[in-house]
Amino acid sequence: MSVLSDLRVVAVHRGFRRLLTVRLVSQTGDGAFQAGLATLFFFAPERMATAADVAAAFAVLLVPFTVVGPWAGVLLDRWRRRQVLLVGNALRVVLTGVLAVLMVSVGVGPLVYVLSLVTLGINRFLLSALSAGLPRVVPREQLLIANTISPTLGAAAAGVGAGAGFVAGLIASHGPTHDAIALVGAALLFGAASALALRLGPDDLGPTHRAAASELWHEVQHIARGLVDGARHLVERRTPAYALGVMAVHRFIYGAMLIASILLSRNVLSDPTDAAAGLATFGSVLAVSGVGFAVAVVLTPLATQRMSLQTWIVVCLVAGAAGQSLLLVDVSRLTVLASAGLLGLTAEGAKIAVDTIVQRDTDDDFRGRAFATYDMLYNAAFVGAAALGAVVLPNTGEAPAVFAGLALLYLATAAAFRLAFARTAATEAA
Repeated sequence: MSVLSDLRVVAVHRGFRRLLTVRLVSQTGDGAFQAGLATLFFFAPERMATAADVAAAFAVLLVPFTVVGPWAGVLLDRWRRRQVLLVGNALRVVLTGVLAVLMVSVGVGPLVYVLSLVTLGINRFLLSALSAGLPRVVPREQLLIANTISPTLGAAAAGVGAGAGFVAGLIASHGPTHDAIALVGAALLFGAASALALRLGPDDLGPTHRAAASELWHEVQHIARGLVDGARHLVERRTPAYALGVMAVHRFIYGAMLIASILLSRNVLSDPTDAAAGLATFGSVLAVSGVGFAVAVVLTPLATQRMSLQTWIVVCLVAGAAGQSLLLVDVSRLTVLASAGLLGLTAEGAKIAVDTIVQRDTDDDFRGRAFATYDMLYNAAFVGAAALGAVVLPNTGEAPAVFAGLALLYLATAAAFRLAFARTAATEAA
């Protein structure tokens, strides 16, 4: 099936159309916001990109939400998820506006890092709410198609926003307003996404059982117990836990390669003294990775008509290992771009299947916690990749031993995942 035909299948549901619109506008803003941060932290002319600097920036932005994320998951199973989309995007308008003002008046400082990490934290909260609410707007048998279309088009929208943000950074004249341009655009998009959330009914996205306002504080006090219950539920269901484990590994590898790509773009594939050229090179790496995402949208539905979701995940992991192996042959613009394309394809192809497994095999009362745990693992794995990058990556980003190790990790994960699913199937058959 083509993307358009898949879209026609699920677009007949009004709730899906409205939720998808919120996702697309919101994630376009995400892309513009993240492009503004990338330009600011990694490609500003006055900053020299080293492995330690890049790793530290990622860690500062992601460590706090790795801790906060699970707490948000319990609230997603208690609060109206539509309200989360409405209020969360409205808060991002305010925070991003303040960041833009700081860029013009003060520049980078501790407050910029704090506001950035809070804004990105809200972003992960919103993505969890979008995923947890998706099964409420499409029938169960159409979840795979919905997961092919919705998150993937959202990622494409983020790519468009990032591209616009990068272009704005390249053509804008340097000065006090340069760093604020992408942020202002992101704030406008966040405001539009907040308004579009009002098209959904307050209870359209669940959860099924919602705590009263008077009970909320009591619920927050028992978050630890709720998280334990959520983790126990995922482990008891087995398949969601296996799927989340795969995505944690994939995110670790993706994070390591993103850091390496920044260093290669800035210090090897471009003149290290020309930050603008490094930014343009990194933009092309992201663009090719986005093409890989788009190819995954087409391939995943076709592939899963002929094989199970878990087999497709194994295929993606093996293809990821092949992408890493390209960098063992040569580190050039061609091999870096080819590896980025395969990384995008395998990451999105596996993610579509993993999302479907988690949604399909997790009860609605636990989905918020499941997807917040998903995000926690995402961020923790990325922080682990940042720590690895700071220790083992040279400032050039060229590290054949690291690339070989990541390829082997892909293959080991594929083997372990396939074995775990086979054992589960055998147990259930018995």
